[in-house]
Amino acid sequence: MQRTEHPLLSPSLGSQKTLVSFHFGAAGARPKVYIQASLHAEELPGMLVAHHLRERLEAAEKTGRLRGEVILVPAANPIGLSQRLDHKAMGRFEFDTAQNFNRHYPDMAAAVLADAIPRMGTDAQANVATVRELVGEWLGDWLPATELDSLRRQLLRLSHDADLVLDLHCDWEAVMHLYSEEACWPPLEPLARLLGCQAVLLARESGGGPFDERLSGLWWQLAAGLQAAGVNAPLPQACASATVELRGECDVSHGHARQDAQAIFTFLEHVGAITASTPVALPPMACKATPLAGSQTLRSPVPGVLVFLVPPGATLAVGDVVAEVIDPTAVGRARVHEVRAEVAGVLYATVRERYIVSGGEVGKIAGATPFRSGDLLGA
Repeated sequence: MQRTEHPLLSPSLGSQKTLVSFHFGAAGARPKVYIQASLHAEELPGMLVAHHLRERLEAAEKTGRLRGEVILVPAANPIGLSQRLDHKAMGRFEFDTAQNFNRHYPDMAAAVLADAIPRMGTDAQANVATVRELVGEWLGDWLPATELDSLRRQLLRLSHDADLVLDLHCDWEAVMHLYSEEACWPPLEPLARLLGCQAVLLARESGGGPFDERLSGLWWQLAAGLQAAGVNAPLPQACASATVELRGECDVSHGHARQDAQAIFTFLEHVGAITASTPVALPPMACKATPLAGSQTLRSPVPGVLVFLVPPGATLAVGDVVAEVIDPTAVGRARVHEVRAEVAGVLYATVRERYIVSGGEVGKIAGATPFRSGDLLGA
């Protein structure tokens, strides 16, 4: 195991933050798996999972079971970790730009398309190697002007050539769920089984340039760009990435973390990054994958005290009452507003706060029928 520190661009005199990565196995070994936690810095379950996963990876490396390369970044956002306001962690948006730390990653497919066109041939794996080389060169030439972009660049330099990428997040209050691109679902379906996901949300592209989709989207977007340019060259989907939502923000316990770390470790055995001590047995899927475009974000048209009538993980029918919003200053029927499900599916996430303003988000239901378009992710 090798621990590496990556200094970020210093935004001010006398101040510099450092990203830390842990490297297991031989550099260049396949499959390469990249795992990071807490890109939204107040989402802490992933950090604890990384702590327990690191112990398992160190043991596997010492016993000669590590066949691939694994890079683990336990705290992927040192900028956000330093941000606090009124005694509260503020790690989702950067204070300086108000940008979401998990949006606005560069479009690497567009960046390397012109250089890739003359270098593509008939050998699919050679094409994959060429694209990884081109992206690595492009990232090496990128000179970020801000601390935030220097963080983005460093995370991409560590992960751009990975076969599998897991970005560990969590929601406010939630059950285990997973977001991914449609092109990535087949290789990631075993991970959803092992984690016991109660919702899986898929999209061709969710929009906004999140970290995971820039890595997996590189391949299908570049393949489409080559085809549009008249280049008939095979280019497989060489990276499968996912955002893994490890329940809710308060689900930080050794019990959950050990369970999730073991599930990820077993997945690494399944994909051949680690030699399995026993044959890997996959449990049945706990849910069906549904389109992200079919997910309903529940909102309240009125302000008041939010009271949930069902917990995250509940299966809902259209019309079911999910929560009540109580206005203690009103009279008559106006005192209670019912928030009802408009799609059938699993209530996979809810907000943590119990006072809501008009138009405020209440929760999310994984519906099976697409009805949304455009950017599908929240703020």
